[in-house]
Amino acid sequence: MTEDQNINLIFAIGALVLVGSALFSRRLGLGEIIRSILGWLAIFALFIVGFSYQTEIRAIWSRVSGELTGSNDQQIVGETLRIRQSADGHFWINGVVNGTPIRFLIDSGATTTAMTLSVAEAANVDISSSPFPVLLSTANGSVEAKRATIQNLQVGPMIARDLPIVVAQEFGGSNVIGMNFLSKLQSWRVEGNEMILEPPSSSLAQ
Repeated sequence: MTEDQNINLIFAIGALVLVGSALFSRRLGLGEIIRSILGWLAIFALFIVGFSYQTEIRAIWSRVSGELTGSNDQQIVGETLRIRQSADGHFWINGVVNGTPIRFLIDSGATTTAMTLSVAEAANVDISSSPFPVLLSTANGSVEAKRATIQNLQVGPMIARDLPIVVAQEFGGSNVIGMNFLSKLQSWRVEGNEMILEPPSSSLAQ
């Protein structure tokens, strides 16, 4: 048994002794005492199980509540990041760029991570070193963009440093995490309505 399990067992035994003493002091019948003890045993068993598996129970509750509310959720399980599919069929994730929270669409069809001009400026991404635009082909046609570098992009437990990106106002309201980030991971996959991102052994995407 682990140390936590030993502590739980000692706590349960002590509580049962107190409950038993209280029941006997009330001079109840033997049958009523047995029923009361069994009831308290069930309560303490549920408490111990709940305490021992609190991490797993939280994960299950988060998944069930997300399904009931229809909300898009992301959670860290161990070192992996699990992202629930949103109502529009895409996977959206909350990231942090240079300390600024930013919402991203994960797009495995995009070669390079992309940001809109206004969001890049808000996150202090320097685009001045890219004097000449590059022409990109998107679903909405050709777009002129500038190359830049993100100093730090954090997504859950994963951090990418000096990540090349493209910036353009014509990207609309969507910021995209592309394959130049996903390819740095140990693995990424879709299981049912969840996308699972697994960091490399160093826990950093560098």
